[in-house]
Amino acid sequence: MTTPQQYDAAALLASPVRRLLVDVLETSAADSPQGLTAAELAPQADLHVTTVRFHLDQLVAAGVLESEFVRTGGAGRPRKVYRPLPPATPTGAGHPEPLRLLTTLLTEAMTASVQGERITPYEAGRRWAREHLTDHPERTPADSAGVWLGRVGEVIDVLEDWGYQPEVSTSEGGRAARVELSDCPFLDLARDNQAVVCGVHRGLVAESMVMSGESGAQVALEPFVTDTRCVAHIRTTTPFRAS
Repeated sequence: MTTPQQYDAAALLASPVRRLLVDVLETSAADSPQGLTAAELAPQADLHVTTVRFHLDQLVAAGVLESEFVRTGGAGRPRKVYRPLPPATPTGAGHPEPLRLLTTLLTEAMTASVQGERITPYEAGRRWAREHLTDHPERTPADSAGVWLGRVGEVIDVLEDWGYQPEVSTSEGGRAARVELSDCPFLDLARDNQAVVCGVHRGLVAESMVMSGESGAQVALEPFVTDTRCVAHIRTTTPFRAS
């Protein structure tokens, strides 16, 4: 049996054809809880059944779909049906698994692109933050190291929800934060698609700071400082009050 790989799933779901197949299965789940066959899906994808079966089996191997052989009565051959996996088990404080977060974001970006809206990976990450995080428009930019690091801490929580294990150090009297991101949950995908994955996460960090009240924060992402670690640099541009 093939072991599901996170990077395989994310890469596969970047394909409009495979995403269409997943969308059709999710939409039909209520009426066809057992799932659909490749032959039933082929007309909706306007593809030959063999091609559809190839895409479906890749999605099963990547852990996006599940399949089984079922009998509909009689002694006929069993039908191989495909269906979405059950909803992901939440991790942490009720947040979906990191793969689900990234694939959802990529799907939304792809859908917008199909509709004629140009979305870069950086903007996709920013959009996710705007749609899922709490905005704090009443806040003024931090005027002390303690308040500033509290805002950075909110971003750390977001990164942990995305599956990272951030380690933070500061410099410049607390004005600059160095966030080491070890063991990226999308490491293999990032090696093959650095601009996409790193762009998404730079946008995620940048807009998370905006949502926390730090619209003037400077954010840079330094990919692959080692084989398994990236570094986010976050710096405030607001002067701290005199102590």
